[in-house]
Amino acid sequence: MTSFENLGLSQELLRALADLGFEKPSAIQEQAIPQLIDNYRDFIGLAQTGTGKTAAFGLPLLEKIDPEDKSTQALILAPTRELGQQIAEQLSLFSKYMPRVNVLSVYGGANISTQIKDLRKPQQVIIATPGRLLDLIQRKAIKLHEIKMLVLDEADEMLNMGFKEDLDQILSHTPDEKITWLFSATMPKEIKKIVNTYMYQPIEVK
Repeated sequence: MTSFENLGLSQELLRALADLGFEKPSAIQEQAIPQLIDNYRDFIGLAQTGTGKTAAFGLPLLEKIDPEDKSTQALILAPTRELGQQIAEQLSLFSKYMPRVNVLSVYGGANISTQIKDLRKPQQVIIATPGRLLDLIQRKAIKLHEIKMLVLDEADEMLNMGFKEDLDQILSHTPDEKITWLFSATMPKEIKKIVNTYMYQPIEVK
């Protein structure tokens, strides 16, 4: 039986997982976490909602954050504000013993000036919905030129909701040398297009 200890996670993350009562990784976590920790490469994870994919990308992502570096190092895009809030909540719980890692979620329907104020403080990980993120980019409130990791969560859902143009625009503000991790329940043609346009030889896990 594989445990989280065998996946290459740091003591800080293992302590937080123990506090949360996480004992055994799900299939996607078991396959994705070691790959994402060990490789600096693009990645595709095909997994249904409810399979524990937030931990599958969230734990390796936190592992790769440099707490000394105050710039925004990781951007996670989610189709809905509910999912964005959920991811932020989980990452805050996972990073309980990493006090210098800050996680912020920004989404539509909330006060933008409060979010702009929060963005003036160091935020190493930002979780965003596409529409609100574009708004913040246009207001020059957010800088994405230093991000090292981009996660597209529920990518098929984002395209179903009509965010294709927003995604193209957002991606044009990010550096070419970043790594992209894409998680999706299905692989429609539009997702394949994103993969072919923005990703390089991704590792794929189903």
